[in-house]
Amino acid sequence: MEAGFSRMNDLTVLQASQGLAVYIENTVTDAKTRGVVIGHDHRHHSLDFARLTAYAFIQRGFKVWYYKDLVHTPLVPYTIKKLNAAGGVMITASHNPKDDNGYKVYWENACQIIPPHDEGIAATILENLDPWGWDYGLVSESDLVSDPTDEGIIDDYFEEVKALCAYREDNETTHLKFTYTAMHGVGTPFAKRAFEAFSLPEFIPVELQVMPDPDFPTVAFPNPEEGKGALTLAIQTADAADSTIILANDPDADRLAIAEKQPSGEWIIFTGNQIGSILGAATYEKAISAGKKPDQLAMVASTVSSKFLDRMGEVEGFKFEESLTGFKWIGNTGMRLESEGYDVIFSYEEAIGFTIGDIVKDKDGVSALAFFSEWAVQLNKRGMTAYEYLQSLYAKYGYFVSANSYFVCGDKKLIQTIFERIRFGEEKYGYKLQYPTEIGGYKVTSVRDLTVGYDSNTEDNQPTLPVSSSSEMITFKLENNTVFTIRTSGTEPKIKYYSELRGDSEEQARIDLNKVVDAIGDELMEYEKNGLQKRKEE
Repeated sequence: MEAGFSRMNDLTVLQASQGLAVYIENTVTDAKTRGVVIGHDHRHHSLDFARLTAYAFIQRGFKVWYYKDLVHTPLVPYTIKKLNAAGGVMITASHNPKDDNGYKVYWENACQIIPPHDEGIAATILENLDPWGWDYGLVSESDLVSDPTDEGIIDDYFEEVKALCAYREDNETTHLKFTYTAMHGVGTPFAKRAFEAFSLPEFIPVELQVMPDPDFPTVAFPNPEEGKGALTLAIQTADAADSTIILANDPDADRLAIAEKQPSGEWIIFTGNQIGSILGAATYEKAISAGKKPDQLAMVASTVSSKFLDRMGEVEGFKFEESLTGFKWIGNTGMRLESEGYDVIFSYEEAIGFTIGDIVKDKDGVSALAFFSEWAVQLNKRGMTAYEYLQSLYAKYGYFVSANSYFVCGDKKLIQTIFERIRFGEEKYGYKLQYPTEIGGYKVTSVRDLTVGYDSNTEDNQPTLPVSSSSEMITFKLENNTVFTIRTSGTEPKIKYYSELRGDSEEQARIDLNKVVDAIGDELMEYEKNGLQKRKEE
């Protein structure tokens, strides 16, 4: 957040809101009477940004469903769904550093926007750059504004969360102790209410982190995905209370991190893929117990997430489909599967984002938190920890080990050179595609390049997933059951990689995967030659 047309500030927020208002008005049926939903988190300037967003829509004559109090991000798409609104905006920077803020746009289907709407909105913003006015107070005075809380929308949300509960008596009597951190964000009241909806015992709060604080004073990065560094206080709190499970929301509470204390005293912080495997298997078990048939069910995961659910679907008979990275793609893929008659019971991405059922078509760390906690109670009844349950899944479906990280590179031209070499070879003769045929000593069995639009697995060599030349993204499959994707980040100076191997034993799978990871850096990135920085591991 700072001055400048490429930064987040009052002017750029107002300009974005004006363009969005005009685009929705021109594109969505009955947009003004259906209205838009606006929410905000606790970050610096979030309240002012939300007020200016509302101002732009009020000026255009829209009904505005404006949350006066802090909300967790999933409530905005949920409210769009419940009120049949024409769209929505959530002011949040999620788990970014304290100096950041963000503007998250949802369409009338309660999913984040995808093409062509993103391009259409951007073009309309440029046509409406002159401010129509400037008033932070209009949202408190206009008859066009209502608070969805007064309409019972938050109560409705928790009724749907409550419907996910299947073992209430066991929840009421469990001796398991849960520790919770909101990471200085907005999650605490929503997490408490989710626990109440499931009749779970009160969690133990990390007192220094449960209240909203835009300066995030106890963490370097307010991202629970960062591992032990971000969860230090939570581990200390849990140890002091003899609690064995830590639940951590990111600041806008749409993500969920989980750690579990083992009988040995060691704390295991689950990766997003491990949590996704546990939750996917749990939702499947619950669905089958409720009388559903496997061929009625479907799950979705992003293409850089684990292939565990894909393998599980092959064995059990449910539909699995992958999407591009991000819940804007995951949510829309889930809606398409529902239109085909499937019951989409679970979706996730490896960046600790999970959706249970159909409450929202976006990641929701609050409903996932309660659902996981109930499943932990059931596993405890079986005499198992969540980690032991995960190992039992691997024993049945294969041992999936993953290694995800990144290289830092602020030189866009160098990044282009690196990917051109991977795509066209050293000589780039005629710029004919010449992908590596061997990586880390293992034969390449397939390549999918979503930048240039190539897939060796399809008859016409055209990918089934959307293609975008604006970013780099190549996926390789190797003969040793490794799948890895390398891609650029849209917001950071990084080349990211996501790798996974399925093997017969965890130990051998990890050894084999490490060879491939080394080759990603040495053979593909040539990181030492190119001066790339590896991620600093803890």
